[in-house]
Amino acid sequence: MSHAVVLGAGSWGTAFAKVLADAGREVVILARRPAVAEAIESFRTNPDYLPHLLLPEAVHATTDAASAIAGADLVVLAVPSQTLRGNLADWARHLEPDSTLVSLMKGIELGTTKRMSEVIVETAGVATDRVAVVSGPNLAPEIAEEQPAATVVACTDMNRATLVQSSITTPYFRPYTNDDVIGCELGGAVKNVIALAYGITTAMGFGDNTRATLITRGLAETARLGVALGADPLTFAGLAGLGDLVASCTSPLARNRTFGEHLGRGETLEQAQAATRQTAEGVKSCLAIRDLARMHGVEMPITEQVERVCHEGADPHTAMAVLMSRKPRPE
Repeated sequence: MSHAVVLGAGSWGTAFAKVLADAGREVVILARRPAVAEAIESFRTNPDYLPHLLLPEAVHATTDAASAIAGADLVVLAVPSQTLRGNLADWARHLEPDSTLVSLMKGIELGTTKRMSEVIVETAGVATDRVAVVSGPNLAPEIAEEQPAATVVACTDMNRATLVQSSITTPYFRPYTNDDVIGCELGGAVKNVIALAYGITTAMGFGDNTRATLITRGLAETARLGVALGADPLTFAGLAGLGDLVASCTSPLARNRTFGEHLGRGETLEQAQAATRQTAEGVKSCLAIRDLARMHGVEMPITEQVERVCHEGADPHTAMAVLMSRKPRPE
């Protein structure tokens, strides 16, 4: 019997498993640690992520990749972006021949500057049209509470996009389809970097003018890179662009914004990591995004300064001064 499998038992993977179950799917979560899988099986809760969420009876969990993936027609990847290649290399041999692979990850791979869908295609040896991307303003705790939200399912094969759409449509979760995989992935990856900048400036005490400037100029540099890579510029005005950016910048639930606040208070990268204890994708992705932009001759000044603060020890006040002293230009 076919089912959906979620590979990864973090916050978003756990919440997404609930969405799938509420939409009528049988779901298996592949957890890394036996204690998490046992808690989900026995008590319907994930003690490490979203501990107050009671998962539906249709959600199960295991640590055995082969049994989790066998028979799954929908394979959802929900691991930290920089671990995807290594994990998927181990899982790929268990995939069904025509299963649809769904990426929940929002990052750019270090070293290769590849988007997550590109890493999936390369590592699993599957056709591009078998990979769908889900991206939008999707904060896991709010979705777990069934607060209304929307998202985008992007795939070059619109039949598969529609299949995924129907598999995650619930009274509280509304997915739209799109064929612009590049734009949806870049919107999700770069917004993490802009959210870091937003958190930094919030902690520095700057107000709404600064925050609005970061969101709009951050969106502008995201769109510049997207267009250079072949994305539809209209994508960045939608849920996977502006929508995701606003949610990640303004919500205290957002990991990258929270991480940025620690940096803005003068903490080191190590201190911020210890305080947040969760993966802030933008910290590593800012390096890969910077490299990708340079490869294509695209200016991304906010991304450049976030990278300097995160990885070169630049003072946030100096980074802000550099941004404000750039040569005047037309918008």
